[in-house]
Amino acid sequence: MSKISSEEMRLVANTIRCLAADEVQAANSGHPGVAMGLADVASVLWLKYLNVCGADARWANRDRFVLSGGHGSSLLYALLHLSGYPTTMDDLKAFRQLGSKTPGHPEYGMVEGVETTTGPLGQGLANAVGMAIAEKMLAVRFNTSETTLVDHRTWVTCGDGDIEEGISHEACSLAGALGLNKLIAIYDSNRISIEGDVNITMIDDTKKRFESYGWKVLSCDGHDAEDIEKALKKATKSTDKPVLVIAHTIIGWGSPNKANTASCHGAPLGADEVRLVKQALGFNPDESFVVPERVREIFNERNAKMKRLANKWKRMAKATFAADPAVAAAWKNYHNTTLPENLEALMPQWDGKPVSTRVASGKILNAIAAETPWLVGGSADLAPSNMTYLNGYSDISATDFSGRNFRFGVRETGMAAIMNGVAVHGGFRIFGGTFFVFCDYCRPVIRVAALMGVPVVYVLTHDSFYVGEDGPTHEPVEQLPAMRAMPNLCVLRPADATETAAAWEIALRRKNGPTALLLSRQNLPILDRSVYPAANNVARGAYVLWQRDPAKKPDAILIASGSEVPLALEAAQADERNLRVVSMPSWDLFEAQSAVYRFNVLPASVTKRIAIEAASPFGWERYIGTEGITLTMNHFGASGPANKLAEHFGFTVENVTKLINDYLA
Repeated sequence: MSKISSEEMRLVANTIRCLAADEVQAANSGHPGVAMGLADVASVLWLKYLNVCGADARWANRDRFVLSGGHGSSLLYALLHLSGYPTTMDDLKAFRQLGSKTPGHPEYGMVEGVETTTGPLGQGLANAVGMAIAEKMLAVRFNTSETTLVDHRTWVTCGDGDIEEGISHEACSLAGALGLNKLIAIYDSNRISIEGDVNITMIDDTKKRFESYGWKVLSCDGHDAEDIEKALKKATKSTDKPVLVIAHTIIGWGSPNKANTASCHGAPLGADEVRLVKQALGFNPDESFVVPERVREIFNERNAKMKRLANKWKRMAKATFAADPAVAAAWKNYHNTTLPENLEALMPQWDGKPVSTRVASGKILNAIAAETPWLVGGSADLAPSNMTYLNGYSDISATDFSGRNFRFGVRETGMAAIMNGVAVHGGFRIFGGTFFVFCDYCRPVIRVAALMGVPVVYVLTHDSFYVGEDGPTHEPVEQLPAMRAMPNLCVLRPADATETAAAWEIALRRKNGPTALLLSRQNLPILDRSVYPAANNVARGAYVLWQRDPAKKPDAILIASGSEVPLALEAAQADERNLRVVSMPSWDLFEAQSAVYRFNVLPASVTKRIAIEAASPFGWERYIGTEGITLTMNHFGASGPANKLAEHFGFTVENVTKLINDYLA
């Protein structure tokens, strides 16, 4: 590539500034300031260091780029357009419009080159940590002394808001502990937020903070191309630490009246100010969405170089796979996360003794681990309680990325976001565990996983007041309906070990969204599947578990999930009336069934219905109707032995029997 002069690099940056200002102005909505302030840094990064290929956007060994401050999406779209991605000038002109490929914040899967959905601040930075971990893990599995299949960096730009969010502490602390030297974060330090100068809220020393995490910290003038290049070059030389490059910038650089002010953070500059920007930068104020020919040439040269690099890697990979079919098969297996054909046969055999569903889950994970080498995961410092540890496999650490067990530490939010990063990077399926009540820490990230449609798995144990002595702070009540309310999240609360195995199979087969497994702390009886319907009925969300006389219309239907299914079953079997018991582990899977199937499970003619669940009753009205009743928790739990709490809250056979008698009297 021909040398780019400082004047030409400034022309590139100013072109990006004008494109970003035009995008926002055309939409009359957006955040021009960050795009204009970061334009110099982005120009150097994309033209000299970032190895990506617009002509082959999914090239496996590409660098990953994350715009953590997703509100600056106009910058990313301009870069994608110039770098040969299928982002057209018309796409830039349709910025933030309904149906366009250029939404207000970058959305994964909507346009090539967007590696992850960003918007909620801090999450993109944490995603980048996950991507960098995935790169290390794939490299140790596939690189040899002769062949390097995996060797790329993860670059992330972040701003003051990302740094302020607590998730940045969680993820960056772990990144330092793991020595992720191929992770480079560029901190756009413009010191301006929506409410003004960040000095009113943030006086901590970011440099010292990240150094204490174990990061290498560099700095540069974010508007001096040579200084930026020196800093990025040093960043790529790190051998044992992630790198933070603090780029001192001016928000809205190039705007005569709004640069360095909060007014250009989240609002268009205005038509008059955009004209002044163009005049100040040497562009025609009467033209919009203009790319000078020299800028096109510079990017075309870079794009051609990147295409050659991608093709070179593909030739090398093809030769490697041809020489060793085992490596080819393993590469395909990891990247497709191919399930073994005998998955069901791999599942543990249960001896009939009661077992908690969390313990059953742990046995399932270890039973299938050898045949699913791409399955990795861990817990937020709760592995002995969540049963998420894969026995016989090492921990992922700064000195060993061959392991399969993550030690996330007490970092639930960071854990969930790192999981998203691993998932979108590709090569692994990842699960993460914590207590169900702490899903509140994870919820903003789970929401983004559901929005992106990435197949991560949450192992959420201690799913009810049966937690016992730890008391109401650890006993989930409202979390279950909250999780059920989230679009594209598959929520499964299995009733016993056999349903847990079926739930894990559903989670592993799911490719288009996350799955939450809600598991019990207490032991539950194992349902004899030679007597009751097969556990694979879990895939239908709900099924008729038992009815005294299936040939006749039920007198009432008892609907339950999880640990309350055995309770409902025992109470129904002790009653002489023709009661039906429905196990309903998943509302969303049930809603996906045909109307005929749903009617057969819950016939409209049977209006006497009782929902039994150790959680808030919120939402159950859709299944019990106006005549139905619930045995649920419309209050918080309490501290005490689990069996005493069951008596106190009425989750006993005696109380359910009384409830039925009173209801049907």
